[in-house]
Amino acid sequence: MTVTNAPSEVATARAPAPRPRLNIEPYLYLLPHALLFFVFTIYPIGYGLYISLHRWDLLSGRQPFVGGEFYRNIFTPGTPQADFFWKTLWNTTFFTIVSVPLLVAAALGLALLLHKPIFGRAFFRAVFFMPGILTVSVMGILWRWMFDNQIGLVNAARELFFRAPPIPWLSTEGLAWVPIVVGTIWWTLGFNMTLYLAALGNVPASLYEAASLDGATPWQSFRFITVPMLAPVTLFVLVTTALASFQLFGQSLVITNGGPSRSTQSVIQYITEEGFTNAQYSSAAAMGFVFGLFMLVLTAIQFRSMARDVKETGA
Repeated sequence: MTVTNAPSEVATARAPAPRPRLNIEPYLYLLPHALLFFVFTIYPIGYGLYISLHRWDLLSGRQPFVGGEFYRNIFTPGTPQADFFWKTLWNTTFFTIVSVPLLVAAALGLALLLHKPIFGRAFFRAVFFMPGILTVSVMGILWRWMFDNQIGLVNAARELFFRAPPIPWLSTEGLAWVPIVVGTIWWTLGFNMTLYLAALGNVPASLYEAASLDGATPWQSFRFITVPMLAPVTLFVLVTTALASFQLFGQSLVITNGGPSRSTQSVIQYITEEGFTNAQYSSAAAMGFVFGLFMLVLTAIQFRSMARDVKETGA
């Protein structure tokens, strides 16, 4: 028996394994997105990088290669590109530092108020969310009129109630940020408030009942129950709001047009001016890549912090 079965066992052991068949069905589903991603993301990035390495002139048939000349201009003190790029980048960073804490705190405060069973709760939720559906041009024109130096509603109210002289909001450095920050908070507050309202609805009421039985004050309940339970949503709101604030463009363009003396000009607004007003396409492309790298580093830091916090809270 042993001699008879040996050849068949050897044949079975040497039989080649069936080759896996290539299943192309998943790739067919991914193909439309891949094509759109290549056309609208990969190709523009590659073409922009090519432009930033050449002296691009639409009126000339020759585009000479200049290497990293336009990147060096950004980091060389004394050049117009370096002066205006870093000044406007600081303007954008200042706007983000001021507006993000206000947007998070105000949204959380409104969500806490509108989470309670008060009269007209649905109406007030709609009122605070409604400005978010306006376009940036409508929002900008509205707040430019509100803070207009001569006929603005704010100066009219100051004169009516306080007999105070008008303040040149739009033409004074520092004060010109007030309508931009206030208008942005009014415009985008509703989205963050909606996120907090949804998160508050998921906090178990039994936690507050147990804290009340233990004699906890409202502040202690907020500090030790509400804040930890809302931590993942708060991090998400912080990340998305900071990224949106760094993309400041329309508000400063419509309300102050970057003035006075470029004190409210955002970095994206300056890059647009460099490319489409000064016709310096290569310089604008280089600035775009430097700013994009800055945003990537910032996003990586924020996501790293968010991942560490989620791991610590076990969410």
